[in-house]
Amino acid sequence: MSTSAFERYAHFIQEYIYRKKWTDLREVQVEACDAILDTDKHVIIASGTASGKTEAAFFPILTLLEQNPSDSIGVMYIGPLKALINDQFERLGELLEDVEIPVWSWHGDISQSHKRKALKTAKGILQITPESLEALIMKHPGDAGRLFSDLRFIVIDEIHALMGEDRGLQVLCLIDRLEKITGCFPRRIGLSATLNDYKPAMEFLASGSDKESVSVGIQAHKRTISLCAESFVLPEDDANAQKVMDEYNSFLYDNCHNKKCLIFTNSRTNAEKTIDDMKKEAARRKERDVFYVHHGSVSAALRKEAEEALRDNDGPTVAAATLTLELGIDIGDLDSTIQVGAPYTCSSFVQRLGRSGRRTGKSQMMFLNLHKESNKNPLDSMPWDLLRSLAIIQLYLEERWVEPFEQKKKPFSLLAHQTLSTLMSCGELSPSELARKVLLLPAFKNIITTDEYRDLLKFMIEKEYLQRMENGGIIVGLKGEKICNYFSFYAVFQEEETYKVLSSSGEIGTLNKCPAIGEVFVLAGRAWIVISVDEERKTIYVNQTKSSRIPSWEGESGDIHSKVLQKMKSILIEETIYPYMQKNAIKVLSDARKIAKESGILEHDIIQYADKSYFVCPWVGTKEIRTIVRMFACGLKEQLDIRSVVNSGYYLSFTSGLDTNELIKKLTTLNLDKDNPSVVLSDEQLPPRIDKYDYMVPDNLLRSSYLYNQVDVSGAEQILNNFKW
Repeated sequence: MSTSAFERYAHFIQEYIYRKKWTDLREVQVEACDAILDTDKHVIIASGTASGKTEAAFFPILTLLEQNPSDSIGVMYIGPLKALINDQFERLGELLEDVEIPVWSWHGDISQSHKRKALKTAKGILQITPESLEALIMKHPGDAGRLFSDLRFIVIDEIHALMGEDRGLQVLCLIDRLEKITGCFPRRIGLSATLNDYKPAMEFLASGSDKESVSVGIQAHKRTISLCAESFVLPEDDANAQKVMDEYNSFLYDNCHNKKCLIFTNSRTNAEKTIDDMKKEAARRKERDVFYVHHGSVSAALRKEAEEALRDNDGPTVAAATLTLELGIDIGDLDSTIQVGAPYTCSSFVQRLGRSGRRTGKSQMMFLNLHKESNKNPLDSMPWDLLRSLAIIQLYLEERWVEPFEQKKKPFSLLAHQTLSTLMSCGELSPSELARKVLLLPAFKNIITTDEYRDLLKFMIEKEYLQRMENGGIIVGLKGEKICNYFSFYAVFQEEETYKVLSSSGEIGTLNKCPAIGEVFVLAGRAWIVISVDEERKTIYVNQTKSSRIPSWEGESGDIHSKVLQKMKSILIEETIYPYMQKNAIKVLSDARKIAKESGILEHDIIQYADKSYFVCPWVGTKEIRTIVRMFACGLKEQLDIRSVVNSGYYLSFTSGLDTNELIKKLTTLNLDKDNPSVVLSDEQLPPRIDKYDYMVPDNLLRSSYLYNQVDVSGAEQILNNFKW
């Protein structure tokens, strides 16, 4: 046992460690103990999944709290998922069962009576989602002030999942607003399993604070990793395609049905299809159905059923999931994880890899790709998913690289949201008072100009989201009140319009497209037939049945970083056969290398495939490809005489009225007004509404937001200037 840290813990924590029969403390727990007990700084605790980060944070925090009890809630834990909060509630409850430090959960599924009891007691630890904290501060600032009047620590779990998102900026704003309400300035502790560069996370954690951050954690990877990558080639003709699909499903079934296993997919649609196929395979073999589905459109009760089955079942249990099981909910010790398709990011890969071998330290993960044959063109025939899988694996194994965090430059949607929330909390404010309260929040300070804020306020007043009083003060307008009084206002992430699916046994989940009466579909791994639809209440009534159709959900994709694309290119250039690759994957990669060399895409960024028609494959990420497409369609359309442009994800194709020599000359001597939105959005185009509250933002600010947040004009110009022909 690492006695130096162990001896510093409170007696009840030492007893807990004895009961658990721990023989030693993890290195991260020792480091965190020193950082929390010996400094007054904010602390980032970044180490692998199941490395004891929660205990690393709470053991010293609770030691301080027992030594010097708080006069209010002493610790606020902010979790990104209700399920994560529920999981941590059970863990902390066990730790604190012998001491008088209560633990309270506070989110949308918690009863009002429980919340009233927490308000009355105002002691211990409060576990809350960002949305519930928003509601508390906005609607009950007096209660928030009393509840947190002597708050000592704020623990932000899975901090990497918040960084770079409006939701993360919202958390920083809420902490700042809470500090102004209470007059106390708690220390912040951030927890993550996937950080590579600590500095941006440390800066994010300390935003708006006068304290510095320090980081602790194990840099070296101490887990044993077992990897496997296999690929199946789906031919274009239907007869042979079904044979390959049968082989694919049989292979997947053989590698999961007798294990505790998580199958990760990149979409809810694919999660449902995968489990539907596995259930059919089990029925064909006359074997037991051990399969579950877990994603955001499955009801909370059925998600919990899947979690408990994985955690508590003695025998084999398999669940297909999206990112809902990527974060650190305790689902027990899994034998393996399987990734169907390629993850979009290294960060996601690291999270998913860490879900198996939590107790043993031996992580096992299989990558399974289905590559569709194509004779359209050499780029379309490339096995992009397999290449992305290999690139992400190798970037992590060779460099421990994960994607860097990027702060949003112009978060106008969040600005509108926090303006309404601030006015709901404070009541009438003069324009200057409102600007001081909002523009000094960490998400906007030195980022949003007073002119930009003036434009936003003017637009919100015109549209009746705000109202100007005769004395010049500003209050929430009629439209704004309707929005603020609806529970969905507290969330700043985009929500889909959904239909609730109900059977006689309760809620099944949600769909964002309404099927017809009599239609059959799969949800939560089971087939349902539509009996009736209540359009007014957005409710679909169903009965269980046998035949099935897999529904589809919108918006299921992700951005890929340029470094992943560059690694994909280097994999095609090399001749290395990675030891974890299986027979089919080796052949698919070998064929891809041959196609890449013969087509010239490794030596040339742009290839002419017909008269005045070109492929562009510069091996850059989603944001850069999107920018080039937008530039070709807008700012460069006349200059390059662009007739058409198509974005294929990894590459683009376009036609030009110029001859090749003239096109080359103009591409290599571009001179763009990088700060002009018309480079990527024509003057006639309405700017796209991407973030949740963009409808409250005037067009001129939305155009600016698109330029700064969605595209990279400087980077794209450099790529075009340096094209290899």
